Amino acid sequence: MSTQTTVSASAQWFAIHTLSGQEGKVKAYIEKFKVVEELGEFIFEVLLPTEVVSEVKNGKKSTKTRKLYPGYIFIQMKMYDEEKRVINKPWYFVKEVSGVIGFVGSDHPAALRQIEIDEIKARIEAANGKEVPKVSYEVGEEVKVNDGAFANLTGKIDEIDPARGRIKVSVSIFGRFTPVELEYWQVERVTE
Repeated sequence: MSTQTTVSASAQWFAIHTLSGQEGKVKAYIEKFKVVEELGEFIFEVLLPTEVVSEVKNGKKSTKTRKLYPGYIFIQMKMYDEEKRVINKPWYFVKEVSGVIGFVGSDHPAALRQIEIDEIKARIEAANGKEVPKVSYEVGEEVKVNDGAFANLTGKIDEIDPARGRIKVSVSIFGRFTPVELEYWQVERVTE
């Protein structure tokens, strides 16, 4: 006999608003206790979309996992019965998980459209196995140097080396443009 639950035809995807930083705990709790509470016929999948972010600081590369939708997780569940009434058992189970603020849509949450969940899953798939820089810049973008000998000068980005976490910026020194190689964290975007 298979332990795999089949997804009910009336199951839909919903967004759950969580306390900041509690997304992983909420996901783990729901996945663990849906079995204990015998909710396998109502709750099917819980998504916490993440990506791996890399940063090079002082010549050292570090990576960490960043949430694509901070403060939210997504759950595939059977929320409504045939008369479009909320089914109390899974509704209260999810709402009362520690760290859950509530469903997006409050007392009568609207399900995500299939195209929305497809986009979320495509983002997860695109991020899978890839590292992205913590901050991404573009050639030609204007930045302000906020560290080192050239602090407080602005310039335009000439080259970007994401593997090393370095960029080449042309800054104006005594009326001449001079290329300076800096790390990502040493610059910030110039905002209008």
